[in-house]
Amino acid sequence: MHKFLFKHIDNSGLIVFRIVFGLLCFLEAGGAIATGWVRRTLIEPKFTFSFIGFEWLQPLPGDWMYVYYLLMALFGLLIMLGYKYRFSMLMFALMWTATYFMQKSSYNNHYYLLAILSFFMVFLPAHRYASLDVKVKPSLKQLSMPNWCKWVFVVQLFILYTYASIAKMYPDWLNTSVPELLMKSKADYPIIGPVLQEQWVHYGIAYGGILFDGLIIPLLLFKKTRKYAFFASIFFHLFNSIVFQIGIFPYLSLAFSLFFFEPKTIRNLFLKRKPYYNSNLVIVPKFSNAIVTLFVIYFIIQIALPLRQYAFRDNVLWTEEGHRLSWRMMLRARSGRTSYLVIDKATNNPIRINLDDYLTKKQQRGASTKPDIIWQFAQHLKRDFAKKGKSIEVYVTSYVSINGKRSKQLINPKVNLANENWYHFKHHDWILPSK
Repeated sequence: MHKFLFKHIDNSGLIVFRIVFGLLCFLEAGGAIATGWVRRTLIEPKFTFSFIGFEWLQPLPGDWMYVYYLLMALFGLLIMLGYKYRFSMLMFALMWTATYFMQKSSYNNHYYLLAILSFFMVFLPAHRYASLDVKVKPSLKQLSMPNWCKWVFVVQLFILYTYASIAKMYPDWLNTSVPELLMKSKADYPIIGPVLQEQWVHYGIAYGGILFDGLIIPLLLFKKTRKYAFFASIFFHLFNSIVFQIGIFPYLSLAFSLFFFEPKTIRNLFLKRKPYYNSNLVIVPKFSNAIVTLFVIYFIIQIALPLRQYAFRDNVLWTEEGHRLSWRMMLRARSGRTSYLVIDKATNNPIRINLDDYLTKKQQRGASTKPDIIWQFAQHLKRDFAKKGKSIEVYVTSYVSINGKRSKQLINPKVNLANENWYHFKHHDWILPSK
């Protein structure tokens, strides 16, 4: 195991990946400003629904989140150029992860992936060639890297894609109900909009998605199928980019191919002046056992997190318990209507809550359909009224539809959510059964 992990291989793939990764970090942060995402998600809301336990993590006041994202974009450029690499990478990782935990109204799996990769990259020797750091300090220059630098990406991607494939194997996906719903909102797209409404397209998305996610990593690892898998990846990810408009994720996914092709091929294509390393030297560091142990623990956690949904009662599609951090990508459509009733304990008078007074339209969608956000809003109301000197109870009437099916009551309307606690690894009885 040590010989395999610590054997040195040519580092061309990692060097090119650093350049692409830095550029994508710059585009993600800069694009969030340019498209108005920062304004809509972090500036306009009066508060954000952070991950539970991170309520203290709120956006900076006023327009300071623009400055925050400009700084992240700058760090992206510095990563690409390889200047003060480890500092720049660490700062981007910390800032990006903070914004990831800061809000859930615009939840996307690639935000989670980018947070993971950013911390990976802090510890990788991705600045040892074609970087300003090497220009300033030539002694940093290296042509090789330990083999584990490649395999951390391969194993992480295998976990991600495998769970994404397995998660799609449920009736509403297999009978194309979900792809059909997803494509309905794309009907007005020029040229491709009408095509996306065709049933054969829905079957292609449903079963093509399962097959692609389940097979892409093995096919990229196998030399005879690598080129075909790569071309399939180009089609798959460009389709996702055009149809779903999910930012940098498709291009980041294509960049991962750098770790599957032979380093010599990458070097010949992108770094022609770089000498090719081919000595296969094994350099076992002093703390090799600690490094291996950390990797084992990390990947056990990565495997376990998506499995935690089975520890909860009822279906994750209904309860959302165990949904996040589980690579459950574009799997369902939730819609619903929810009302909040506040009771003043002192007078027993009811107070109807107008969501427009508290939440943006996007936040209202979460506060109408997702149990954790509904609970968080109840806690927010409790704190808000406490500031006014009032002790309250909060009751919620919520009807939710999953994948266009008949609406059912989601929250027990007789439970005072203001008094309920949140448990990360325990089912909440105030979420009504799906059947």
